[in-house]
Amino acid sequence: MSEASDSLFGSVLDPMERISETLFGLIMALTFICSLGIATGTNINFKTMLIGALGCNLAWGIVDGGLYLLGRINSRGGKLRMLHAVRQAPDSETARSVIADALPPELAAFLPAQQLEAIRQKLQRLPETSGGPKLTKRDWIGALGLCLLSFLSTFPVVIPFLFLSDARLALRVSYAVAIIMLFCCGYVFGIQSGLRPWAAGLAMVAVGGALVGIAVALGG
Repeated sequence: MSEASDSLFGSVLDPMERISETLFGLIMALTFICSLGIATGTNINFKTMLIGALGCNLAWGIVDGGLYLLGRINSRGGKLRMLHAVRQAPDSETARSVIADALPPELAAFLPAQQLEAIRQKLQRLPETSGGPKLTKRDWIGALGLCLLSFLSTFPVVIPFLFLSDARLALRVSYAVAIIMLFCCGYVFGIQSGLRPWAAGLAMVAVGGALVGIAVALGG
């Protein structure tokens, strides 16, 4: 992905969304490759491997993008319902209670009534909204970003099959690339979550390998 597109999607999707989608695409591709490798042994049809892995991740990327859009509609609809409840509250105390319930408990516990009242007054001054929740350009870009992440995360693990004629060697290199990618995702996850990056990276390799193993054991 180009630097410009990275910046575009990075401004829409938060780091955890990008990490999660990359992991999802990687695990999907690994599951497909492992299943096909077990079923065919060394007689792997490289064209089938490439088309199958890329097509599988593209399909699931489209599904994830659609689910992301549904989530955005649900989130925006919840905010509209909260705003409506505040405006329709019989008194200011009830309205403040609605606002507090919509906030994270850790934050609501530290907000005094005066600040909740200030929030209520600002919400009351907002212009009336017509219709239900609507998708924005930013939402569509986010859905496209998720789809592309799922699709593009497949390429590193299938590249060995493009340059190596030995199927067994290509599989081993593909697994090595996948392990490195899992570690990198875990390392970044550790940084974002306040965990030890190296420990998180190693844990992600173990968890990712276990998930692939379970998926393959259950039929892929």
